[in-house]
Amino acid sequence: MTTLTRDRLREMSNVVPSAYRGVAVTSVEGPLTCASIIEHFIGREIYRRTRFIVVREPGVGTWILAVERADPSPLFSAAVSVEVLAEPSECAYVIEPEIDTAVPSNLARVAITKAPAAKAVVVEGRYAHVNFILNAAPLSIRVTEVTPPFPAKLFDQVCRLLDVAEELVPMVAHLDAVTFDELAKQAPSGEYLLPCRGSDVGIEGAEMAYLDERPTRSDWTLLGCDRSLEIHEWFYGDRPPNVSMCPRKRPDDLSGPSLVKCCLIESAIDVEGGRVVVPWGASLDQVREGLRELARYWEPTWAPV
Repeated sequence: MTTLTRDRLREMSNVVPSAYRGVAVTSVEGPLTCASIIEHFIGREIYRRTRFIVVREPGVGTWILAVERADPSPLFSAAVSVEVLAEPSECAYVIEPEIDTAVPSNLARVAITKAPAAKAVVVEGRYAHVNFILNAAPLSIRVTEVTPPFPAKLFDQVCRLLDVAEELVPMVAHLDAVTFDELAKQAPSGEYLLPCRGSDVGIEGAEMAYLDERPTRSDWTLLGCDRSLEIHEWFYGDRPPNVSMCPRKRPDDLSGPSLVKCCLIESAIDVEGGRVVVPWGASLDQVREGLRELARYWEPTWAPV
């Protein structure tokens, strides 16, 4: 069991067991009090991997206990310390069969959406495995994008990674997106040039051309980025009227963690304090690296207990 005291654990944010195999689940008939539930477990044999016990009190609710054993070596050893981390009045039990409870971000997402008022949330998830989070306060990551495509690719990559990343501080992602229609309104035109046809963008009332097809020069407005301007100048010898679509150039509130992409980055990520920039078309590994950097900057001391 962790050497952290009960009071310290109860005040920490995002308390998550390091492995759900260390969380035992049992039922105890009540009525129970903090004193009686501690008395019930003191001296009982506890399995060597058990560090926490989720106790269901029928008709009442759920308790979460932290336990220490007399000797960590044998298969079973008597409990010499039992601490109440959460009692039924502050604990919720949520069943979400599709949630992998080994992933801290999954636990946090369930906690803030299904039981936001609870201090502790126990989640019974995929494989019927049970885990919990205490004082859920996930790191809110802003992902700046341009759409279409739908879903926005970088945001989708982040969400997919947070579904499986067991080593990261609990995080939730929020999409900050601008559409091509919104960009076009900044510079009304009868013809727009886009970097490529890939997203199948259409703007009502305007003709569309695509830079990667190297069309005949026309009187268009470019909805693109610095690299698009460089390519346009290479093709045609000039830079047309343009509106930047680059997420990196959008106004950014640097008071919180954010993840953006930029096509001027080709093979590595850029760490700009609390903001991380990944290449346009970033791999999942690069996005995961970006999330690790954000965690390292914003929550450097977090670790499962």
